[in-house]
Amino acid sequence: MTANATAPVALAFPACGDSAYRFGPAPDARTMQAIVDFILELDKLKGVTRKVKPHSLDRYENSAEHSWQIALLAVSLAPYAPEAIDIDRVIAMLLVHDIGEIDTGDTLVFAHDGWAERKAAERAAVHRIFGLLPPAQAQKFLALWEEFEHGESAEARFAHAADRAMPVLLNLNNNGQSWRENGISYERVTQRVGPPIAAGCPALWTYLQQRLDHARTQGWFGA
Repeated sequence: MTANATAPVALAFPACGDSAYRFGPAPDARTMQAIVDFILELDKLKGVTRKVKPHSLDRYENSAEHSWQIALLAVSLAPYAPEAIDIDRVIAMLLVHDIGEIDTGDTLVFAHDGWAERKAAERAAVHRIFGLLPPAQAQKFLALWEEFEHGESAEARFAHAADRAMPVLLNLNNNGQSWRENGISYERVTQRVGPPIAAGCPALWTYLQQRLDHARTQGWFGA
């Protein structure tokens, strides 16, 4: 390893039987059914179509795929976070942040208008969906969702960086497919994703800036 190389950072996750995952006694039948009902409701997220196509596939991705992928992106980038973060909390935020789309559908991240109305609808949706769970669990998930929405904690900022980066990464690998299809300009992309990515993971934004500039020279934007 050279003098300037970054030492690898080990990410420690508790094994399934470790005390970190022991929250209490076994659930009764009613509690278990509530959890199952919640998980089956989440299956609907697989049917929420987004505006960008997955790498090497001629179809649009769904919101469940997006949530899974950005959770892994966050884990992969965790050693390069600009401040100490609880990566387990980041993962949990990313897994719940789009659950409201079960009721509202997806909105292109680069859209200009309607965000206040959309967020109100999403908040109502997550209250309904998390309400399928026992109250204590429902409150835990709602708190994670709200933390992500407010974007104030180190974990929320890092989660936002991963969330905003993924559509960019996909567009950079498919010649700007959703940017061209939806008339999204270079200026709109950098305005919408630049600040949250730079705040949450500066190294990721440094990587993306150069590639976005290259995409501009290739005509991969829609306006």
